[in-house]
Amino acid sequence: MRSPQIDDALVGRLFRRARAERWDLPRGLFAAALEASASRAFAEKAPGSRELDRYLQSLHLEDLAVACACAAGNEAAWEHFVREQRPLLYRAADAIDPSGGARELADSLYADLYGLQDRGGTRQSLFRYFHGRSSLATWLRAVLAQRHVDRLRAGRRLESLPDEQSSAAIASRPEPADPDRPRYVALIEGALGRALSRLDALDRLRLGCYYAQDLTLAQIGRLLGEHEATVSRHLARSRRAIREDIEHQLRVEAGLSDVQIAECFECVIDDAGPIDLGEMLNSPR
Repeated sequence: MRSPQIDDALVGRLFRRARAERWDLPRGLFAAALEASASRAFAEKAPGSRELDRYLQSLHLEDLAVACACAAGNEAAWEHFVREQRPLLYRAADAIDPSGGARELADSLYADLYGLQDRGGTRQSLFRYFHGRSSLATWLRAVLAQRHVDRLRAGRRLESLPDEQSSAAIASRPEPADPDRPRYVALIEGALGRALSRLDALDRLRLGCYYAQDLTLAQIGRLLGEHEATVSRHLARSRRAIREDIEHQLRVEAGLSDVQIAECFECVIDDAGPIDLGEMLNSPR
């Protein structure tokens, strides 16, 4: 179905209500977000002009404008988003898992929200799935809750079998060792070291503070004189650069296929073996 066509005058009124000019948001991007939201809401029918108008007026327009601006890479909008939403997201994480386990999921959302993958020259931000029908805070809680559920499901699939002495135990052959694993781990270790060495000193310092010293974004920001949203954005960019560098090395220099590259990463996800990221980050270049 074609996207509902929204009158320019209505777009202008909604644009002003959303205070989108605060983020230097192009009116065309805002109009596209409105059309995407309406297309999702009226997937089964073509709305009349009054029905479309009522729907668009009901949206959380200011939140939609912030999301659009963040997806477009507006730094002021991103810092506003982190400042306003981080406390709410942490409270939601603590409600989901009082032990603190969900805070890691909350932090991991920021890389996806900022957008790490480029397709056709366009950053793919998770914000593209926000259509303004709920508040941004409500949508973030829903995304966080879904990720928590997904992690629980994945954990159940990986649960160990019953103790071999119990009645529920079943006989099975031991899993054969992957003969390629030592080679893959060695390749990842070497590629990671070279990728880290190519980062500038400040990027290495941020990574070291976050992953080796376990400092929070706020603590790193105070240390470096940066806003914590800026620290988060730089960390996301560094992670992306490292991943792309490693993939390039494995593909071009080691001659691995895409499948083999994926297997390399899988080898170190659950057990990094001899790889010590803290030692690598603390070693002199």
